[in-house]
Amino acid sequence: MMEAKEAAERAVELSGGDAALARDWAELAVRCKDPDAAARGFRLVWEQHPDDFGSLGQLVFYLRCLCQWQDLDALSSRLLKALDEEFAVLPPFDLLAEQATAAQQALCAQRQAEHIKRLVECQPIERIAISEPVVPRLRVGFVSQGFGRHPTSILTSALFEQLRDSQLEVHLFSTRDDGGKSRERLVAAAHAFHELPSVPQSEIAARIQAEGVEILVDLDGYSRVRLPEVFAYRPAPVQVNWLAYPGTSGADYMDYIIADRFVLPPSLQPHFTEKVVYLPRCYQSSDPTRIVGDPPSREACGLPASGVVFACFNVSFKLNPRSVLRMLQVLAAVPGSVLWLLEPGSGGAQRLREQAELMGVAPSRLIFMQKLPHKAYLARYRHVDLFLDTEDYNAHTVASDALWAGCPVLTRPGDTFASRVAGSLNHHLGMSEMNAEDDAAFVMKAVRYGRDAAYRSRIKVKLAGQRSRSPLFDIKGFARDFEDVLLQMASHRRAGKSPVTFENYRSG
Repeated sequence: MMEAKEAAERAVELSGGDAALARDWAELAVRCKDPDAAARGFRLVWEQHPDDFGSLGQLVFYLRCLCQWQDLDALSSRLLKALDEEFAVLPPFDLLAEQATAAQQALCAQRQAEHIKRLVECQPIERIAISEPVVPRLRVGFVSQGFGRHPTSILTSALFEQLRDSQLEVHLFSTRDDGGKSRERLVAAAHAFHELPSVPQSEIAARIQAEGVEILVDLDGYSRVRLPEVFAYRPAPVQVNWLAYPGTSGADYMDYIIADRFVLPPSLQPHFTEKVVYLPRCYQSSDPTRIVGDPPSREACGLPASGVVFACFNVSFKLNPRSVLRMLQVLAAVPGSVLWLLEPGSGGAQRLREQAELMGVAPSRLIFMQKLPHKAYLARYRHVDLFLDTEDYNAHTVASDALWAGCPVLTRPGDTFASRVAGSLNHHLGMSEMNAEDDAAFVMKAVRYGRDAAYRSRIKVKLAGQRSRSPLFDIKGFARDFEDVLLQMASHRRAGKSPVTFENYRSG
């Protein structure tokens, strides 16, 4: 693959920047996980074809990955204008990190869903008459490419283990071949594990239908790995959007979205095509069996021997000038503190250090961590005093990791699902004081936390207590509530009723 990418780059050079060849080069760079080459290739395509908004969207996304912000505001504004005024069809996932409104995100998703429906109409699957299941359990399927070394597995493994003895018969449909202990754990937890890597979407849908799945849950949504054509085939009577994609599917073939009242308040309901099913707790499941081990010494981690450690281990495309400005303002006001970040690669660390220098903050106060296996990464939180969250796409699984490891998360809940997940975690943990109202409050809270050792200690002690007392990490309670809402969906369908928002749920 690397040889093909290099050959494609050479072809672009010899052609003087031919757009068709540049597109091939950019797409090969994406597959080779080379964001710098991808950005350069998509820029060549878009400069020659200004109406190619798909290439513009890819360019913006990879510039964010690289922390190359010099002309990003103008490009992002052009992208949103194309969505609003020029009927552009854009990948919904890529819009989550932009300053898009909930209405714009919904519009983007609806266009993508319509595009997917047109695709599947060309390849219909044979319909099989499925009678009501005679098994004593409700047969529920979960589709994901993340059943392995992936955040989805981190969040769901313990849930599936709890559902093993429930009224549900759990079928996991894995669309990517990924081994490891996480995979083994999921195979053991599920009543049936279906390996379907590299299988056409129509065949996956036919397989799901043949299994007689009554409720099918999408754990991927509009991820960057594959489009959810499976659900457009309507292989199950009830289809549900949950967990991985923080927004609406925009699709009439998705019946419900599972959420909570903080992450998806009533004011956001008009921007969701699904009916909302509210859990009486945070919508995000978790794994309370995660072991937080002992990390190497601070010095071995590249940290100074003393001083407050702020961190943000969100992936680089979630960083932006607004978020980084807040972080640097905090560093400037807390002497001796450092900011620990995930290494962006491709020169991103140097660009961030340059931003620090422009703010009058010594570049050496930015420390970068290479991507680590999950257990090793989780242990590093023992060195972190406070996690500083990002806008407009904040920490999700990473926030859960931090809180479970005893590290408080400071966030500013926004006006979209993707910007309210960390706030929901804090809210349901009983740590709402870590949800800031605006940027000024965010900086003020972080500075106080960094300067006031007694206050810092009180917050950490409270977090340690809430971790065991609150419902956030109560996976048995979560599984009970999750099972209950799925049973209600099935009962509602069997009574011949259309999907409705569950405002008055039962909780046991």
